[in-house]
Amino acid sequence: MVCQILWAYCLILTISNGAYCVICYDNDNQSCPCLTGIDPKIQLIVTPEVEAMDKKRSTLKISSSSVLAERSWSGSGVNKNKAMVEHLQHYGVITSKKVSEVMETIDRACFVPDGTPPYVDSPMAIGYNATISAPHMHATCLQLLEENLKPGMHALDIGSGTGYLTACFALMVGPQGRAVGVEHIPELVVSSIQNIEKSAAAPLLKEGSLSVHVGDGRKGWPEFAPYDAIHVGAAAPEIPQALIDQLKPGGRMVIPVGNIFQDLKVVDKNQDGSLSIWSETSVRYVPLTSRDAQLRGW
Repeated sequence: MVCQILWAYCLILTISNGAYCVICYDNDNQSCPCLTGIDPKIQLIVTPEVEAMDKKRSTLKISSSSVLAERSWSGSGVNKNKAMVEHLQHYGVITSKKVSEVMETIDRACFVPDGTPPYVDSPMAIGYNATISAPHMHATCLQLLEENLKPGMHALDIGSGTGYLTACFALMVGPQGRAVGVEHIPELVVSSIQNIEKSAAAPLLKEGSLSVHVGDGRKGWPEFAPYDAIHVGAAAPEIPQALIDQLKPGGRMVIPVGNIFQDLKVVDKNQDGSLSIWSETSVRYVPLTSRDAQLRGW
């Protein structure tokens, strides 16, 4: 019975969030072995009420009908960056003009491994037991943080991976702001800088308003704190105190929290230093952990 429950949970999260099952994630195949043997006639329906948002935990129903998902899709027909963004707009994932402009400007193809289809709405393995999130998750996080990514503001990207979201942040805060990526795998830091150099964010990297550093993301990056926006690209068992401390009053953090069951938490720091925390949606991210634990496969 427990196995059946976990199987169903992995199925729902894999399809609805475009994220891999970390319980049994197969890094080589980029697939979840929990889902092997699925009847091809069985697909996921997300009822129209899902547009009332995951915050109210709309019911996901498995049915033998066609997919009616409004917030995630295979994206297999998307072969250009602009078309990918337009697809996200069509399905209501992107509603912000600014976010659409930034995602059109920062070409995702610069930030995925060679030979990987860059515009499919799915997470991709990038080596070292790490992934780059699906485009719809990037769009979601950018929209949640948009008001805290105004020109001149400071943004911190924890678990910056290939550098995609850090580059988006840099474009939004501009040359008068500061975008900082922190990644604890040195090889990914080197490759992410190379990726950024191929992108529209290259001038910001050259002039110094965009930087990527090797470090333990759980400790943040105090040098450029406090931050108006903090994004965490891996799931923490609880919100790290160091990140709360480095969040500016009036600032916002977006962080997945949990182990097997995870929620994308939105953390707003009020002017008096108190916190307002709410859940945006259920998600499935790789763990926020030490470098050694990640390389061991947690």
